Amino acid sequence: MAEPKKYISKEELHKHNKHGDLWISIQGKIYNVTDWSMVHPGGEHPLLLLAGQDATDAFVAYHPGTVWKYLDKFFTGYHLKDYSVSEVSKDYRKLVAEFSKMGLFEKKGHITFISLCFMAVLFALSVYGILYSNSTWVHLFCGGLIGFLWIQSGWIGHDSGHYQVMTSPEFNRAVQILTGNCLAGISIGWWKWNHNAHHIACNSLDFDPDLQHMPFFAVSSKFFSSIMSYFYERKMNFDSVARFLVSYQHWTFYPVMCFARINLFAQSFLLLLSKRRVVNRGQEILGVLVFWIWYPLLVSCLPNWGERVMFVLASFIVTSIQHVQFCLNHFSSNVYVGPPNGNDWFEEQTKGTLNINCSSWMDWFHGGLQFQIEHHLFPRLPRCHLRKISPFVKELCKKHNLPYDSASFWNANLMTIRTLRAAALQARDLANPVPKNLVWEAVNTHG
Repeated sequence: MAEPKKYISKEELHKHNKHGDLWISIQGKIYNVTDWSMVHPGGEHPLLLLAGQDATDAFVAYHPGTVWKYLDKFFTGYHLKDYSVSEVSKDYRKLVAEFSKMGLFEKKGHITFISLCFMAVLFALSVYGILYSNSTWVHLFCGGLIGFLWIQSGWIGHDSGHYQVMTSPEFNRAVQILTGNCLAGISIGWWKWNHNAHHIACNSLDFDPDLQHMPFFAVSSKFFSSIMSYFYERKMNFDSVARFLVSYQHWTFYPVMCFARINLFAQSFLLLLSKRRVVNRGQEILGVLVFWIWYPLLVSCLPNWGERVMFVLASFIVTSIQHVQFCLNHFSSNVYVGPPNGNDWFEEQTKGTLNINCSSWMDWFHGGLQFQIEHHLFPRLPRCHLRKISPFVKELCKKHNLPYDSASFWNANLMTIRTLRAAALQARDLANPVPKNLVWEAVNTHG
């Protein structure tokens, strides 16, 4: 005779949502993933964000069917009391299953091979132009080529962090280190840590690191309350300096984006030199050191300091296009305060994301970000299939009266600037005073 099922309430499950005590529900069964979080390929952070609640939709989004058989060893013996599935989630899971049957998650196309070849050509042309040409304009052009090389490395790093772009995990890791750490100077470990948090807590002001750019940018007046960043584990203070910078953020957005790469370099070093667990830390550090050998060495081959500065600026400015693209998909979309809710996974991903309308021949330019809604819902899906599945996602959103927002590249830029301007004008409102410094007083004195 089978033993009766044991149940726990949602309130009881919610108590297991902290370091050293992580329980999650998947299809109504309760799993203890505390020990597993230490070796989880996606890191501990995603599990911590979804602990203490049902995480079925997120689990389906990030894991292939072959992983389900490993869940049993984490089963606590408990089931979730009053477990139910919304109609949206039912349809979403059916769509994931249908795409799996079609083999879309396994058919990756030849994008990675073509991109790697293209990157090799860009690198070779840049090195050749610097070593064998005396033309200042050629040197400037070579700086732009390096910037474009970094953009391509960004797309490969993004793809390889979500799914296996090569024939084996070992080759996939090698490509990650080569294109991310060695060629771009950005730790793939940092990127996965940051990007996984962004996907799980899409557009949460206090949990999504992709919206936490204080003191330079604030996409919502909610930042003016100096809210806590649970990703960086510090308070995002809205002081007089932050108010001054945010007040003009719609003017400084593009100039700051030109130097946004400096922040990525710094974040990579901060993680790799921290006490936080980093998988294969030695590989990561070695790869970053390779970048800081070849890039300064290449710059030093230029004939004078004027051309060296010009080369670096050109590479930074060109790659700033990608930094802007990352912002367009989320800055103007719906935001909220608080941790992510696993029960409305589909809804939060669609509400917090904006697609970019473009012709198929421009897909190379956007690297998959033009179908950001589809990517957030199906992060394991190779970008060569995103356009194909777009009609299915639109239909599902229409059926459940959910937003499916899209705009042209130009309009997406306008929407982002309007969002920044709206927050900037609110920051200037002296009805919400903060301590002022002399710079603030000088700029804002009237009469």
